[in-house]
Amino acid sequence: MIDAARPLRRMLNAVVASTFAFAVASCSKPSTTGGYPDFADLVERVSPSVVNISTISAAPAPGALDGGGGGPETPENAPDWLKRFFDQHGQDRGETAPEDDSSQGGEGAVDPEEGAPGAPQPLGSGFILWDDGYILTNYHVIQDAKEVIVRLLDRRQFSAQVVGSDERSDLALLKIDAKGLPAVKTGASNKLRPGQWVLAIGSPFGFDYSVTAGIVSAKGRNLISEQYVPFLQSDVAINPGNSGGPLFNLDGEVVGVNSQIYSQSGGYQGVSFSIPIDVAAKVARQLKDKGRVTRGWLGVVVQEVDRNLAQTFGMERPVGALVARVMAGSPAERAGLKAGDVILTFNGEELPISAALPPMVGNVDPGQVIPLEVQRDGRKVTIKVEVGELENQDRDVEDSGDASVPEAPAPGSAQFGLTVSPLPDELRRRWQVVGNGVLVESVAPGPAARAGIRRGDIVQSIAGQEVSSPQRLGEIVALLTPGVTVPVLVNRAGTPSFLPLEVPGAADR
Repeated sequence: MIDAARPLRRMLNAVVASTFAFAVASCSKPSTTGGYPDFADLVERVSPSVVNISTISAAPAPGALDGGGGGPETPENAPDWLKRFFDQHGQDRGETAPEDDSSQGGEGAVDPEEGAPGAPQPLGSGFILWDDGYILTNYHVIQDAKEVIVRLLDRRQFSAQVVGSDERSDLALLKIDAKGLPAVKTGASNKLRPGQWVLAIGSPFGFDYSVTAGIVSAKGRNLISEQYVPFLQSDVAINPGNSGGPLFNLDGEVVGVNSQIYSQSGGYQGVSFSIPIDVAAKVARQLKDKGRVTRGWLGVVVQEVDRNLAQTFGMERPVGALVARVMAGSPAERAGLKAGDVILTFNGEELPISAALPPMVGNVDPGQVIPLEVQRDGRKVTIKVEVGELENQDRDVEDSGDASVPEAPAPGSAQFGLTVSPLPDELRRRWQVVGNGVLVESVAPGPAARAGIRRGDIVQSIAGQEVSSPQRLGEIVALLTPGVTVPVLVNRAGTPSFLPLEVPGAADR
């Protein structure tokens, strides 16, 4: 006998299962209100993983000895933009700051007397990376601190040990004596897309657990201050005190560490930068395991390829990283890279701009063999390089004095408006000039001036030909085709770069 109710039960079961699956999926992300996400449940879920960070400097707390009169000043080790803000608004902050409840800490908890000499100064935020007490924050938050204090959402305070720090990425790993902490879930920052929602939780101006939200504005931003970090840019409101705090996606995963803002006032102006969690987590693991961070090193000085330079190198569009110098004894030198090469790809990844190269190289483990696609002499070649380890390759350069005697213009160089002389050994050593060159004594109006060549520059090559003397410069110039633009390698106070030099037409010679 056929059970007529069986198909109906199967249909009802399917409807219930679908409804339950939809409800579970709906709970995984914030609901929407009027087309915008409702972050309330997400914030409640992830806030316990966020911490406030204060530091005690070696000197007495600024403003603690004068009995008030305008509130606390900014500690000396605070970033410049934080100092500027408190210079302008410090007094108001001192009058309006809310009182802080006393905390009940467990073992290792500290509670310095408010306003006493050596009292903690709130400088930033952080988050619990691992549940056994590891906290991630910015290096500049704890820089030069005598003691670091971490406060949790439940008001417990702990004196933290600095496990390690990495100035190049502006990250620091802390450890507190606590177990079973609510650690964050980490996401994949490389999967983020511009336009996606993100939110930040931190302590701007000391106001704990403030929540701000916005969207990802761009990825892979390169800043001069941290050239090994491809920053995430967002319009999330980040202010002094947010530094080191987490940037969450809608799944409640940390995708970045809030680090910097672009501002002319010291406060938020719509442009915020976060360290991708992919980069931050790798740094944290190395600090935990080794106490230091190792990065890949290529050993080249590169510059941007603009439209004029792309034309001089026979390129269809201005992309890649133009090699201006190859360091002696570097992996790049051993692999055969040369000044004038344009690196187009690194390990299969295209280089849209030269600033994209340092973070790519730095993210590679030393010892790896990486293929480079290079444009050289109008054709593309592949070069394999064994990446070295980045150590302290930075060097200080001094200002140069004029240590040469001007000479008459080299034959043929007058048409460019140049007067040059042999390169003195003193300047060769001071600016660490690799190869030969001539010293520019004066620049008259003309092609050289339009190219940006200045008095005191060292001209090392023109159109790929090494300039060994003023006479050799004249010989090279005499062979150049009138009306074309050629690359000129100049060394300016120790920094090499290529400039596009227009060769005068025959009528102008």
